[in-house]
Formats: sequence, C-alpha cells, structure tokens
Amino acid sequence: MATQKKHLSSGKNLLIKTNPLYRLPARFYLYQFCWLLLLAMVFTWLSRNEGLDRLLTGYWYDSASHRFPWKQNALLDLINHRLLKDVVIAGGIIGLLYGLISRQPRLITVALLFGVGALAIGILKATSHHSCPWDLVEYGGKAISYPLFGHVPDGSGPGRCFPGGHASSGFAVMALFFLFYRERPTLAWCCFTGGAALGLIMGYGQVMRGAHFFSHNLWAGWWVWLTQVVVYGIVSTLLVKESQKS
Repeated sequence: MATQKKHLSSGKNLLIKTNPLYRLPARFYLYQFCWLLLLAMVFTWLSRNEGLDRLLTGYWYDSASHRFPWKQNALLDLINHRLLKDVVIAGGIIGLLYGLISRQPRLITVALLFGVGALAIGILKATSHHSCPWDLVEYGGKAISYPLFGHVPDGSGPGRCFPGGHASSGFAVMALFFLFYRERPTLAWCCFTGGAALGLIMGYGQVMRGAHFFSHNLWAGWWVWLTQVVVYGIVSTLLVKESQKS
C-alpha cells in the first residue's frame, strides 16, 4: 500500500512538472465577457462620437504647417516605435524557447498568447477601411474619415489603420496574467495592469505622431484581451483534459 501511494505521489508530481497548465472557473470567463461587453459599448460610443479622438489628435497637429511635428521625431520613433516593441517581441520569443526547452506548457501557452493578440489585430487592420489621421483631409491628407460601423465613403483612403497595431505589442504583455494567476493572483493582476498601461503608452506615442486615434488603441487592447482569454480557455481545457486521461 505504501509503495502504491509512493507511485501515485510520484506520478502526481511528474504531472505537475510536465503539465502545469490549469483551467479557470466558468465564472472567470463570465466576468471577463461581461466586462468586455460593457467596454465594447463604451468604446463604440467614443469611436462614433469622435470628440475625444479629435481633441487628443488635434493637440499634436500643427494647423499652420498642416502636419504632425512629431511624426518624424527620431527619439519617439526609436524608443516607442522600435525599442519597446522589440523588447516585447524578444521577451515572447525567449519565453517560448525556454518553455520548449524546459517543457513547461503553461509558459509555452503564455508566450504564444503574446503573438495571438498581435495576429488578430493584424488581420483586422488588413481588412479595415479606416485611414490613419495623417492621411485624413482634416489633418493635411486626402482621405475621408467616417465613424465606426458607418458607411464607407468613396475616397476613404489607404485604410488599414484600425485597430492600433503598434499598441497591441504592449497589450500583449497582459498574457502574463495567465502565467501567475493560479499561485500569485495579485502579481497576475499587476501584470495585466502593467500590460494595459504599456499598450496605452505605446499607443499614445502613435497618437502624437498622427498615426492613430486614441480609440484605435482602446480597441486594440479590447481585441488582444478577448483573444487571449478565448485562446487560453480553449488550450487549457483541451490540454488539462488530455493530461487527466493519461
């Protein structure tokens, strides 16, 4: 009997080491989808109202020269548009490689979540008819703007500017929530908050350059978190069930 218990204990420890993924309760997903639905309504109103977008973008636009003075700012481009993005991407790649080498499914999953959100944003941007502020007539360009979910006008320009792609790199850090939530929920929520803040900061840098409206970045965060929650829920459910069978 003692030998049998020892074998069971060893098997349980091996399972924990080789498959540390965990399933979140249904109420977690219910709460997240309720909050996402509420935020979607708020963000839709902000996007269609356009007051906040115009206010923030107008602050960085020079009507006298008909341009965004910070568009070609070398320091802003280097730190915000290049270094921060590269650091996040490098962190995701390092996490993925370390997870594969050490056989940590949870770390592998979280590292993949870094890219899942960016992929979703990339697909949405590729099919969007909304042009960037610096392309719009009111900011010295030639494209015509229109509200979210509105009729696409002739001359809408090059498009491919909604949601904010650059901000999605910062929002990707929210995936670290799933790495720590089971053992250290406070740290997990700090990672979520930090990722949201980083995404907003990186996105606002693009607002300063005239590359995006602020609402574009809010929607980027919304889509990244939705994608991460859904993908983690599916992957963790499938892999945990599989490990229990074995």
